[in-house]
Amino acid sequence: MRVLCSSTLIGEFFVIGFAGLVAMKDDGLAMSTVWWVCGVAMVFSVLLCGMITRPGGVQLGWALQIGLVLSGFFVPTMFFLGAVFAGLWWASVHYGRRIDETKARWAAAQASAGPDAA
Repeated sequence: MRVLCSSTLIGEFFVIGFAGLVAMKDDGLAMSTVWWVCGVAMVFSVLLCGMITRPGGVQLGWALQIGLVLSGFFVPTMFFLGAVFAGLWWASVHYGRRIDETKARWAAAQASAGPDAA
């Protein structure tokens, strides 16, 4: 799960940065505010890569997905991109857990078969 979720979060890091560049062109938004919000979200996405397997990591990832979708109120394209990344996040969590369970079953089967089974 860690690899799939981290890949999604790193992709979001770049999307957030590009959305900041687009938001910067809006005259109604202060450039410093745009970069503080985008900077915090970008750092959060990178830090979350290391926290994903800890308790609450997946929930924090969902919070980032919600924030990404809601950023569509400032950059309308982010409604679409946020929904795409929320779908990718769901797939990363869902299939990542299935892969982890399969790996654990395989490792248990190998351990119970004895040292000569490899």
